[in-house]
Amino acid sequence: QVQLVESGGGLVQAGGSLRLSCAASGLTFSTYTMAWFRQAPGKEREFVAVISWSGPTTYDADSVNGRFIISRDHAKNTVYLQINSLKPEDTCVYYCAAAIGPSRSRYRLIRTYNYWGQGTQVTVSS
Repeated sequence: QVQLVESGGGLVQAGGSLRLSCAASGLTFSTYTMAWFRQAPGKEREFVAVISWSGPTTYDADSVNGRFIISRDHAKNTVYLQINSLKPEDTCVYYCAAAIGPSRSRYRLIRTYNYWGQGTQVTVSS
C-alpha cells in the first residue's frame, strides 16, 4: 500500500533552519505531484508548497515569503522541504501529500491529494 512517512521535525529556535523529508513507497513516485501542507493547533490545514513530477514548483507566497524550498529526489523516492529563518508562527504539524496529474489550479486544495503522511511536528521557540 501507499505510504508517505515524514521526518525531520523538532524543536528549533527562531531564526534556525530545518529540512523535512517525506519518504514515499507503494507508488510510482516519479509520476506524482508532491506537496507540503501544514496545520497549526485550532486552524485549518493550509497549503505550503508543491513540486510537480517534472520539477516545477509553486509556493504559498504569504506564508513562505521566500524562506521555504521544496525539492525531490527520484532515486530516493523522497520529497524535501527546507525551511529557513524559522519564525514562531511556523509552529505546525507539517504533512506531505501526493496526487497524480492535478492541474495547477488545484494544487492548493486538500481534496486534490490522494495520499497523506502522518505529519511531523515543527515547534519554533522565540
